[in-house]
Amino acid sequence: DAPDLSKLSLADIAELVAERKLPPVESWKPASSDDSEMRIAADGKWYHQGGEITRPAMVRAFSSLLRRDADGNYWLVTPQQKLSIKVDDAPFVAVEMQSEGEGEQRSLAFRLNSDDLVVAGPEHAIEVRNDLPYLHVRNGLWAKLSRSAYYDLAEIALEESPTAPHV
Repeated sequence: DAPDLSKLSLADIAELVAERKLPPVESWKPASSDDSEMRIAADGKWYHQGGEITRPAMVRAFSSLLRRDADGNYWLVTPQQKLSIKVDDAPFVAVEMQSEGEGEQRSLAFRLNSDDLVVAGPEHAIEVRNDLPYLHVRNGLWAKLSRSAYYDLAEIALEESPTAPHV
């Protein structure tokens, strides 16, 4: 079941992140490739042959096999095969944010639509593209911040820098 970030400390979240073991998709060199007939829409919903994949466990399983190559193409990878997958924007959406601390000591954790947890930092930078914030998840895979996560982040920025120019 998805963790409720509001009930977890950042230390708890970091521990859950460390416990999550993802398959080593970056090291797999499958001999065959094909098309998965799958697409991840800009809102983070997954589709197969036009029908939405509604089971969260399936989305979690597929997202753990996701890889992006140097050309920017996305693949679902197993040791035997790689299947192309179309991604409309970012493959993940950060749907919830938890903040702890203040100023330079503040830590931010995000829950993704795949139920992955990501703690922002040097390896998980937040970057703005076309006026929208994105969070680096892993190996060139990014999450777009949901509207609610974006507003939570903006509220912190406004509280901590009230004299900064507002757009």
